[in-house]
Amino acid sequence: MKKNLVLLGMMGVGKTTIAKIVAKKQGLEFIDTDKNIEKKNSMKIYEIFEKKGENFFRLEEEKEVLKCLNKNECIIAIGGGAFVNKLIRESVLKKSISIWLDLNLKTIALRTKWNNRRPLLKGNNNDKILKELYHQRKKFYKLADHKINCGKLNKNNLAKKIIELYEKYQNYN
Repeated sequence: MKKNLVLLGMMGVGKTTIAKIVAKKQGLEFIDTDKNIEKKNSMKIYEIFEKKGENFFRLEEEKEVLKCLNKNECIIAIGGGAFVNKLIRESVLKKSISIWLDLNLKTIALRTKWNNRRPLLKGNNNDKILKELYHQRKKFYKLADHKINCGKLNKNNLAKKIIELYEKYQNYN
């Protein structure tokens, strides 16, 4: 039985895109916890933030991620803030192989600039907000099993690198 693979990192790094590619190549179930939360609440994430608040969302996120971690042979893309949650982080580290997808802030800012569905990026100070979020979250992201700097990798090479790490881990355990 293969352990789950969890991709974490800032919004806009490509967790969902890469997870879909890896899932297809490895025959793993793909799970996007944010999409599951949206489906369960019949609202987009930004609407949940607006109508029910961030605390409600974080509780939903905790329930969803913990539920997904109880499955096997899945690749799970978690939201950018999920790994900050101690319970989520401890469960991810115990029950899965975790990979932090890191990317420079300039590229993240470009990727998220025109996306008005990012609830934490609703103002004119998005570069400043991204920088603050990154520096708050980096100390948690560093606890992941692996880190990949995705800046110089295209999505196929990134997926290949993730698969290599995943298979290497499976062979040693």
